[in-house]
Amino acid sequence: MLETWKEIVVESSALYVGFGGLLIGFVFGFVVYRTNFCTMGSISDMLSFGDYRRWRAWLLAMATAIAGAAIVSWQEIANLTDSIYLTTQFNWAGNIVGGLMFGFGMVFAGGCTSRNLVRAGAGDLRSLVVMIMVGLFAFMTIGGLIGPLRVMVFSPVTVNLSDYGMESQGMGVILAKFTGMSPSTGTAIVLTVLLVGLFGYIFKSKDFRTSPPHVISGFVIGLCVVAGWALTGLAFDELADKPVALTSLTYVQPAGASLDYLMRYTAYGAPSFAVVTTFGALLGGFAGAVSVKRFALTTFANTKDTLRNMFGGALMGTGGVIALGCTIGQGVTGLSTLALGSLIALISIVIGGIGGMKYMEYSLMKEA
Repeated sequence: MLETWKEIVVESSALYVGFGGLLIGFVFGFVVYRTNFCTMGSISDMLSFGDYRRWRAWLLAMATAIAGAAIVSWQEIANLTDSIYLTTQFNWAGNIVGGLMFGFGMVFAGGCTSRNLVRAGAGDLRSLVVMIMVGLFAFMTIGGLIGPLRVMVFSPVTVNLSDYGMESQGMGVILAKFTGMSPSTGTAIVLTVLLVGLFGYIFKSKDFRTSPPHVISGFVIGLCVVAGWALTGLAFDELADKPVALTSLTYVQPAGASLDYLMRYTAYGAPSFAVVTTFGALLGGFAGAVSVKRFALTTFANTKDTLRNMFGGALMGTGGVIALGCTIGQGVTGLSTLALGSLIALISIVIGGIGGMKYMEYSLMKEA
C-alpha cells in the first residue's frame, strides 16, 4: 500500500505537494487564529499571569509531532536523516545566537513568524510588514549582504560530527556514541523519555485538560507538522531532476522564498512546499477571521510602533536563518526529528523571548 501511494505521489509530485501543502498550511493558519495559539503569548501568559495553558499547548504540539514523526520514520514514509535538521554539521553557536535573536525579536514584532503570518491573513498590515522584513532579512542572511558575515562567524565553530563517528546530530545517536549502545536503542530511549515526560507534564494540569481550544490547537498543529513530513516524504525522489525537499512546517526562510516566488514566478513554475504552506497559512488566517467576523484592516499606531515591529521582523529573519528555524520550524518541526540543534535553538528562543519581555517592561517603566 505504501509503495503504491509513493508511486502515485512521486508521479505527480508538484500537484500533491502544491495542493497538499496548501491544505496543511490552511489548517495550520485557521487553527492558530481560532485558538489564539501563540508561542510568544504563551511565554507572556506564564510571566504575567501564571497561566501555563498556551505553554502546554505548544509543548503538546511538540509531543504530537515527535510521536508522529517517529511513526513516519518507522513506517519508512520518510527518512528524516535526509532533513536539514539531522545533518552532521552541528552549528551549536548558530542555534544559540540565532535562537536568542529570534526570541528577542518576536517580542518587538508582537509575535513569532507563524503568528504574524496568520494575523496578516486576518488583515493586520503591521504583521504583513513584519513578514516582509522577515523574508528580506532571511534571504540577506542566507546569501545576501549578511551571508558572508554569518559564514565567517559561525563556520569556524561548527562541529562536523562525522569526524567523531556520528551519522547525525540526533540525540539518540549522540547518546549511543557516549554509552556504547546502538543508535536505534539510543533513539528509542530518548523518544520514550521525551514523550513520557512531555505528555505527563502537559496533561497533569486540570486547567489545560478542561480547555478544549488549547488541547485542540496542540494536537492539530503537531499533526500538521506530521502531515508535512509524510507528504514530502512520499514525494521525495532522489533520482528526480529537482527532488522535493524533505521538510515540514517552518516560516522564516519560506517568507523570503514566497516573496521571491511572487517576483519570479515564471522562473520557478510549480511552487515549493515552503511557499504553498506560507500562502496556505495566510488563507487560513483569513478564513479564521472571517468565520468569527473579525477580519479588519489595521495598521501601526505611530512611527515608534512601526520601527519597533520592523526591528523585530529583521531580528527574526536574521536569527531564524542562523538558528535554522523559528518557534515552529525548530521548536516543533526540528524537534520532532530529535535533533540536538533543534533543542538548543528552542531553549535559546525561549530565553530570548523572556529577555525581550523584560527589556520591554524596563523600557515602558522608564518612559512612564
